[in-house]
Order: sequence, then structure tokens, then C-alpha cells
Amino acid sequence: MKKIKTALISLSDKNNLKFLLESLKKYNIKLISSGGTFKEIKRLKFKCLEVSKFTGSEEILNGRIKTLHPKIHAGILNKRNDKNHLKDMKKNDYQNIDLVIVNFYPFEKTLEKTNNHKKIIENIDIGGPTMVRAAAKNYNDVTVINSSKNYLDLINELKKNNGATSLKFREKMARLAFTETAYYDSVISGYLNKVSNIVFPQKKIIHSNLVEKLRYGENPHQDAAMYSTNNKISINKIHVIICKVNHNILMKIVT
Repeated sequence: MKKIKTALISLSDKNNLKFLLESLKKYNIKLISSGGTFKEIKRLKFKCLEVSKFTGSEEILNGRIKTLHPKIHAGILNKRNDKNHLKDMKKNDYQNIDLVIVNFYPFEKTLEKTNNHKKIIENIDIGGPTMVRAAAKNYNDVTVINSSKNYLDLINELKKNNGATSLKFREKMARLAFTETAYYDSVISGYLNKVSNIVFPQKKIIHSNLVEKLRYGENPHQDAAMYSTNNKISINKIHVIICKVNHNILMKIVT
């Protein structure tokens, strides 16, 4: 079990934030945040330390540089049982970050709303995926949450383990996090290929979302599911009824 003492929170999607913060407060977890998330946490009347105060470095480049700082990433990436890592942390007076709760700028939703290339590019998140990948890589010591869909899972895990998380849970969240960063980058790659009129790039990354799990695959003993590049698929379900009468096969398609 790994006790969580410090959490870094940076969210584009702030849904259910209060619900999450109430749970973190129960276990006296110190909060670090920046930008709009910091303001929202303060508005909800929870204690929080701003990233710039934590690192000693102000945000620059209109907010492009906030969390890209050695104090942040050393806090996430250090191996807690590595003597050299511990030595470096002590030498630089760095603190551990045990929980990273981050979701990304809404790049995919931005594509749906505008064709403005400059605005689309500004919605490519850099700091968020960097922190998430770092936390996911170091899942042996750090917990990463990349979606509000997993808040309840985290809350239940903390409740079950009195403010700590199990290795099994951290590994699962890391796997989900790497899937999300891969998906996010694939959408960006697809957009840039499209605007550059590149139909057949050297490497093609296809992203998709689970739409529905099917009863079975090509045969009854096989599993199957339906995926789409959107969150839904515009096709009609067809039922095929097959029966055999006097050695003749009859088939009826019902929509």
C-alpha cells in the first residue's frame, strides 16, 4: 500500500470536482494546483497551494509553462526506494507527489467546434500528458487518475485502504492513462495529417471508442465488440433469422 500525502490536480473537465475534494480532505491530502483548477478549488473553499508557490517559478508564456518544472516531475518520477533518487530529492529539497489527477485540454471537442487552426493548436495539451505519463510510468509509487469517470474508483480505494492505494489499483490506472495519452496523440496526428493533405503517412494511427459489446463474434465461443472513431455509430442493427426446412435454408432479415 502507498499512503497518499500530496496530490497535484490540473483539470480541463472540472465536473464532480467538489465530490472528489471532499474525499481527499478526509485523509488530509495536501493539494497543489494551477490556473483555472486552482481558482475553482479555492472557490469551493478547499485549501490548495498554487503550483507557482510550490515550485518558486511563475507561470510564463501565457500559461504554456506551468507544471514543466523539475520540482514537479522529480516529485512524481522518483523511486521511493532508490538511494540515489532519495539523495537527489534531499539535495534539491524536493517533495514527493503521490497522486496526479489530470485531464487534458479538449482537443477533440475543439475540432468539432471550430476550423480555426491557431485555436486548435493552442488546445494541444503539453503539461497534462507529460505529468500523466510520468505518473503512469512510476505507478509503483504514484497513483494517476486521468478521467472523472474514475473518481469514484479512487474514492472507494482510499476508503478501503484508509487513504492509501494498492499496487493493483495503481497499475490499472496507469494502463488507462497510457491508453488515454495514446488516444489523445492519435487525434492530434490525424488532424495534422488531414490539414497537410497527407492521406498515406509513413505511420498510421487509428483511434476509436468502444460503442457496444456484442453477444459473440463470428462464432458463439468468440468475443466481439463494435468500435467507432466517434462515440456513436450511425448504422441500424439487423437481426438475421436462419432456419432449415426440408434440407432448404431459409433466411429472413429483420431491421
